[in-house]
Amino acid sequence: MTETSRTGAIRDINGPIVTVDLPGARSGEQVKIGELGLFGEVISLAGTTAVVQTYESTDGVRPGEIAVGLGFPLSVELGPGLMGGIFDGVQRPLEKIALQSGDYIRRGISVPALDRAKQWEFTPNEALEPGATVSGGLVLGTVQETLTVKHRILVPPGVAGELEELAPAGDYDIEASIARVRTAKGHILKLSMYHRWPVRRPRPYLRRDDGISPLITGQRVIDTFFPQLKGGKGAVPGPFGAGKTVVQQQIARWSNADIVIYVGCGERGNELVDVLESFPQLDDPYSGRKLMERTLLVANTSNMPVVAREASIYVGVTMAEYYRDMGYDVVMLADSTSRWAEALREVSGRLGQMPVEEGYPAYLASRLAAVYERAGRVETYGAGSGSVTLIGAVSPPGGDFSEPVTSHTKDIIETFWALSKELADARHYPSIDWVTSFSGHVHTAAQWWHKEVDPNWERRRTAALALLARDAELSRIVNLVGPEALSDAQRWELEGASLIKEGVLQQSALDDVDTFCSPQKQFALLDIAITIYTSGAELIAIGVPVSELQNLPILAKMRRIKSMYTSDQMDQIQAFRAEVNSAMEEIRIEYAKQGEPVLS
Repeated sequence: MTETSRTGAIRDINGPIVTVDLPGARSGEQVKIGELGLFGEVISLAGTTAVVQTYESTDGVRPGEIAVGLGFPLSVELGPGLMGGIFDGVQRPLEKIALQSGDYIRRGISVPALDRAKQWEFTPNEALEPGATVSGGLVLGTVQETLTVKHRILVPPGVAGELEELAPAGDYDIEASIARVRTAKGHILKLSMYHRWPVRRPRPYLRRDDGISPLITGQRVIDTFFPQLKGGKGAVPGPFGAGKTVVQQQIARWSNADIVIYVGCGERGNELVDVLESFPQLDDPYSGRKLMERTLLVANTSNMPVVAREASIYVGVTMAEYYRDMGYDVVMLADSTSRWAEALREVSGRLGQMPVEEGYPAYLASRLAAVYERAGRVETYGAGSGSVTLIGAVSPPGGDFSEPVTSHTKDIIETFWALSKELADARHYPSIDWVTSFSGHVHTAAQWWHKEVDPNWERRRTAALALLARDAELSRIVNLVGPEALSDAQRWELEGASLIKEGVLQQSALDDVDTFCSPQKQFALLDIAITIYTSGAELIAIGVPVSELQNLPILAKMRRIKSMYTSDQMDQIQAFRAEVNSAMEEIRIEYAKQGEPVLS
């Protein structure tokens, strides 16, 4: 027990909701429940009676057993050693737990998130000397956490005063004092390489900035058609089997963020096992090192306690904010927010709160907004600019996007990647529907694309979306009266849209070549597809029959070239562009010589 701990007794148990007599308890305080020492959190107070939601199963716990208030809220440990870690929904390290309790997490087990014994090589900030004024967010020094990530040791938020002493370079464990600060009241505070932070309280920053550069994921339908800025808020809604988890895993594997935090919140165990087994084997495409050197996983499967599922989102976003405060660009993926919302619904129901839409509590929208608003690009107090990009998967029952979690999420986020069951059934992956998806970042992303890739990016993107919209209209006509009712120009529009869908939008996560596509390759493929369409439309306008164009070998090659050449083989892709121009010009010349349409 701590000096501030208090003892009470259990009065009533209702699943994960436990009522205790605990004088002096505070809202949000952590509590240990029963002889097993189950961890919980105070969510309601009435006099000396506290209602506690527990992060573990209460099976076998009896009224009358002890309850201990710990005097602090649900918090996480923040310091060197997080990267490459795998934690449960309340930041317990699963690998260490497995050594102590085997394959199943023993109830009441408590293992610190950070290794107390490991020594870290600390390099002090040379700009700091005794007598300097320090405050929360200032960098005291650095630790090489992994070969990819340099961990900046920060003054904890809320701490300010005069630096009395800063430790010299050397090896220290995370509990060793590396600095002493004298506060304005004369108190001496010893600072170590880690500190705790309440997960439900957003970490402070100097000011919020607008996003300026896109999060490059290597997925063409995302980067080219519905871009997400670093520091933005996005959602991936879709029915069962539409590929939400694969989309999020692809973003986790290939995004150009400095840090990736993947939160498996209530998803199936086999999907998380795939993540846990595959990620350590993957190489980072940007550093050449192992991907886990910049990745952190929070695993909370659907068979784990429902309240821990609710806490896992807050645990993940708090760790994301911590690395943001070091000046890093962090992407956090939550799979899925629907399971998180179901945890809110279960707890709300057991508390007897009035349900609203589909049984969800009235505060669902505000809770969702509060989580997503912790994303953003900010100016930190001492490490320059950093960002948290938050992308949540949504699992609407039956693919109904009008259900509460999806509709509220749509009102909050800025990028909406709607997955289509029809596309998934047709084996078109990623099954992101280009008709219902949207991005509010296109014009800002265009500035980056125009500068770094090609000034025609936005024009080509607009032309492709217009052609896809036209394809949707013509497809309805074809379904009603058949393709014979269409003119050659209309049939060529369908062919052009098919080239974009199959040659650009469709992308295989299982193809070693196609799984990742650089921005340069993305634009080249889009530009060639649009060039084929526009050149063909000009030929049809002067009388060339559409059947002649549909038999061109370059159409079949356009559908395959994405998997033929990697992002490093741009010369071969540009050679195909020359091949396209040559084939179209050859038809034009032949038609001009004959003075009549070329027949197939």
